[in-house]
Amino acid sequence: MRSDFIGAYGENSKTLTPNIDRMVERGTSFKYAMTNQPLCSPARSCMITGRYATETGEWKLAIGMDWKLPTLASVLRENGYTANFIGKWHLMKRDEVTHTGFGYVPPENRGGFLDLWEGANELEWTTHPYQGTIWDADGHEITYKDEYRVDFLTDRAVKFLRQPHEKPFLLYVSQLEPHQQDDEKRIVAPDGYAARFQNPFVPADLRSLPGDWQQELPDYYGCIQKIDESVGTILKTLEEQQLLDNTIVAFISDHGCQFRTRNPEYKRSPHDSSIRIPFVFQGPGFDHAASLSEIVNLIDLTPTLLAAAGVPVPESMKGKNLAPLITSPEARRAWANTAYIQVSESMLARAIRTKDWCYCVVDRSKTGREQPASMHYEEYQMYSIADDPAQHINLAGRKEFVNQAALLREELKKHMLAAGEQEAEIKPAKLYP
Repeated sequence: MRSDFIGAYGENSKTLTPNIDRMVERGTSFKYAMTNQPLCSPARSCMITGRYATETGEWKLAIGMDWKLPTLASVLRENGYTANFIGKWHLMKRDEVTHTGFGYVPPENRGGFLDLWEGANELEWTTHPYQGTIWDADGHEITYKDEYRVDFLTDRAVKFLRQPHEKPFLLYVSQLEPHQQDDEKRIVAPDGYAARFQNPFVPADLRSLPGDWQQELPDYYGCIQKIDESVGTILKTLEEQQLLDNTIVAFISDHGCQFRTRNPEYKRSPHDSSIRIPFVFQGPGFDHAASLSEIVNLIDLTPTLLAAAGVPVPESMKGKNLAPLITSPEARRAWANTAYIQVSESMLARAIRTKDWCYCVVDRSKTGREQPASMHYEEYQMYSIADDPAQHINLAGRKEFVNQAALLREELKKHMLAAGEQEAEIKPAKLYP
């Protein structure tokens, strides 16, 4: 889900997200949160470990992360919580040749979610919008039919929330929508929802570029409206169970969607359409009606939630606790305001997103699937956020921006080293693309 499809942000006149909007109005939202890897599996590994994808082992799709790393679930569980999961996992190794690893996830591959488990490793292959299968903790099938997938998973979450809880709990509800249905190669809204969004508002980054947004946007809008309804149902259930005021609720996404405008698919690029994500919190410690403009990272999620729960954050985590930004002007002034992005599969690339710039380098000799990192990159893309927020004009190689590129190059190198990568050569761009 793209961040600019949250209605309360005022960037899109057609989105219908009243429940997420109420979270924004009540809690704390980070308008410029960025994923550290615009791809499902790597992003999810960053999300639950507070580390970069090259550190988690899951630097590309479905190769399996390092299960020894502490996660949001394992650390909370060690501190008296139950850790519960519903929906799409996408962190276990799978084999396309033998067609294994798409469905049931054994306990050793659950990253510490060892209490309620109702999910599938790759939900987009074991389910369709109106029928499919997930698995419980013991490997028994849970099937649904003639119910939209979002509603089915939401119903499972409601069932869990209505049960008595002797311990505090973590519940991770992982929806697929508005992700495309892979085997149909399209986004599929609930029946009748796409019709509500014919001739929709088109974000500026899409308007002048070829892609499939013309066909897909109505369904995308419809999926987001259904996701918002799911959020409303979960919040209402928490209120009915008298849990709402004592529960932190976070609404996030793993990456955005650029509708095949930047490459032949939906993500895997350093543009805001791929990397900028919803990051909204409400509940204890977050109910400040604050909408912050600092650049924050997906890896900040787990440290922030652990600290909010009063649980020590493991020193191995690279993400930061965002809570000081909410109430401290000094913390906001000292904030680095830089996101570090690793890109794989579409290309082997590295990027930073600051308040003013997006800067990306690439190893043109690699496809992005052979290895997690490179020792040799060259400048590839550079966008001025202030002058070109839709990121249409690539300034890499322009003589008048050589000095700015040099500054960004050195900043990127610092982040690569901080992420545990070796020092790499980055050649300046010599020709304007």
